[in-house]
Amino acid sequence: MAFVSIDPATGRRLRAYHEHTPAQIVTAITRAQAAFEGWRRLSFAQRARHVRALARVLRAQRDDLARLMVSEMGKPMAQARAEIEKCALGCDHFARYGAAFLADEHPPGAPKNSHVGFTPLGVVLAIMPWNFPFWQLFRAAAPALMAGNVLLLKHSSNVSGCALAIEKLFSAAGAPRHVLQTLLVPSKKIPALIADPRVRAVTLTGSTAAGKEVAAQAGAAMKKGVFELGGSDAYLILADADLDQAAEICAAARLVNNGQSCIAAKRFIVVDRVRTVFEEKFVACMAARRTGDPREPATDVGPLAREDLRAGLHEQVQKSVRRGARLLLGGRLPAGPGFFYPPTVLTDVAPGMPAYDEELFGPVAGIIPVRDEAAALRVANDSIYGLGAAIFTRNRRRAAALAREIEAGAVFINDFVRSDPSMPFGGVKQSGYGRELGPFGIREFVNIQTVVGT
Repeated sequence: MAFVSIDPATGRRLRAYHEHTPAQIVTAITRAQAAFEGWRRLSFAQRARHVRALARVLRAQRDDLARLMVSEMGKPMAQARAEIEKCALGCDHFARYGAAFLADEHPPGAPKNSHVGFTPLGVVLAIMPWNFPFWQLFRAAAPALMAGNVLLLKHSSNVSGCALAIEKLFSAAGAPRHVLQTLLVPSKKIPALIADPRVRAVTLTGSTAAGKEVAAQAGAAMKKGVFELGGSDAYLILADADLDQAAEICAAARLVNNGQSCIAAKRFIVVDRVRTVFEEKFVACMAARRTGDPREPATDVGPLAREDLRAGLHEQVQKSVRRGARLLLGGRLPAGPGFFYPPTVLTDVAPGMPAYDEELFGPVAGIIPVRDEAAALRVANDSIYGLGAAIFTRNRRRAAALAREIEAGAVFINDFVRSDPSMPFGGVKQSGYGRELGPFGIREFVNIQTVVGT
């Protein structure tokens, strides 16, 4: 079986990659286990030197890696370069703070001759998506490596070039051999990988459907897992919001990565008092973004990653309109090559419409009008997802109190939701469980060990 990379801006085939054979898979797992035995015994300082070297190589190869990313999944070039820099920042962060995050602790009230230690689990299987092909991996890998684990990477088949480039980065950085290996395997091979006793944990970023399936397999094998899944982030526009600021930030948050982000803004919950003005300003901001070749510096919005994704998104838009939503912008398939979809704004979105109930993975915004702040909170929580949310208001104290009532892993005030190496990232409900990044993320794949008698 071959994995084919297709340029989403043109629809042209780029390259085919051959699936790894069963023998190659067995060899990779065996090598990973051997690499773990050496890697786990390195000091934090030694591991940090290798992880910092990864950051240097990422920066040195930034433009080449960005071009590869653009060609395989269509991210605008400026955003691709920023993604590589973010990977380097993540490596630097965990190289600097990993030892402190995993230092032995003496809990309050514990016996004097005791402590809690944190030891690595072993081989971690990382199942990663195509939308942030480098950052999704490095935000899991940097803390896992600093904790003493090693990784096997099963990436999305349409970004196989990126997956192999990640493995080469480790070699270029002089890391010990096989601390990260890429496996070019189809999803049907995942259960066997999880079942292998040498694989001790799994981390997955992807759809809720994929997460449920892999979580069930990990549970059956009694393997620890972290699952960062879908999202339909609610952005609450309250009556006292700065509407110029809100419209600009909301447009940027909806269109980041061509709208293909689990934490992109998706549902815009607007109180009636400011609805008309916000719609006018928001539509103008969305319309001002330039859609085009992702290699061009002026491009804000590139193509969707695959043709089937565009078709599915368009069907969600059409179904929402048939059920009563109104189109304020976009919503029509463009002519010409590539998998482009225009920035689109729907209003009068209500329950029973895909724009309300489902995740829209593309540059489509749904405006949900509500009577007041209390109704906005109810609608924000009326979702199967709980990844991120944002509140726009001039009353920051009230926003902080309201944030505690929102069912989401992250809430931003007068800003758009994004991940940061220093802060935990993850969701609740159907958006998954476990955390990446920050001190909480690095402790996901460790044995929290009680030691008494020291």
